[in-house]
Amino acid sequence: MTTPLESLIACGTKLWLDSVDPELVEQNLDYGATGATSNPAIIADLIGTGRFDDLIAELISEGFDDDDIAWAMADHVVSLAQEAFLPIWEDTGCDDGWVSFELDPLIEDPTLNLPHEERVARYIELGNEWSVGQENRMIKVPATPAGIDALEELAAAGITLNVTLLFTLEQYERARDAVWRGALRRETLSGFKSVYSIFVSRIDVYTDQHCSELSAPTRGQVGIVNAKQVWQANQDFWKKAAAQHPELDLHQEIIFASTGTKKPEDKAWKYVEALAGSDIQTNPPATNAATQASGLTFGRRVDEQAAPAILANIAAQVDFAHLETTLMREGVQKFADPQKQLLETIARKRAELASR
Repeated sequence: MTTPLESLIACGTKLWLDSVDPELVEQNLDYGATGATSNPAIIADLIGTGRFDDLIAELISEGFDDDDIAWAMADHVVSLAQEAFLPIWEDTGCDDGWVSFELDPLIEDPTLNLPHEERVARYIELGNEWSVGQENRMIKVPATPAGIDALEELAAAGITLNVTLLFTLEQYERARDAVWRGALRRETLSGFKSVYSIFVSRIDVYTDQHCSELSAPTRGQVGIVNAKQVWQANQDFWKKAAAQHPELDLHQEIIFASTGTKKPEDKAWKYVEALAGSDIQTNPPATNAATQASGLTFGRRVDEQAAPAILANIAAQVDFAHLETTLMREGVQKFADPQKQLLETIARKRAELASR
């Protein structure tokens, strides 16, 4: 009997895990997951379990400071996930089986307020540092102004990119065009791969707070409509590019991110179901577990468009420029705060280990 997640995969969706916890990677490989992504909150949670105390103690004994331990831990657990997904990467000719590694979120920390040029330089420096020698590692870069300005150089250097923190069509286009400019500077486009993470549920949180005039049928649908429009734009762009460049042999895909529901009354698989059928979903572990337990069979929905009245209501009521500004400001903070919490977790773990 086909399971719900098997039906999701069968209709065309690649299932990636929004975690690099080795235990969850193993579980989700059984579900059919073919990739994963990481972030500082995930690393902090893993450190808190105590499962990596021996490694942390070893790093402390070697003189690593808290920041060095944070990145050594991230590198370690991402590498473990890469090893788990490497056979998929090899079997698909590098088109799947990727694990994303997030660059330093403190580059964008508002309290540090680094100059724009320094932020760009740091993304380029760290992207090169953390990608070297890593076969199936994607470098995750946020679509901030500095992040976007770093994309061309990173892509030109041959680095495989996951552009994250995307909220609007215009923002996606700026990021995609920067990556494509860099790709065209390579000696060959063979093996070029990029993905673009469009956030979904945070859009609906924003519209609940800022768009009180939305009609009842439209409310809770803006994130899905927006994600589908970005997905279609991505399909159209790369179809045209592939026609002009036959050596473009891998898929340039949309990742549907932020797919966990935020309202208790929403089905846990609301976004999973609505976006089924193409590209990639990076679902939180709890979302995958709830979807698997749903007993449902999923079919292709990603190219189903909303009713004209809903589309017109969104166009009239949602200021996407304000949405992007607001969610980017919140998103940058949600990137920086977990990194600070990660460093605090390591400091506590250092004290705990010292007292044993």
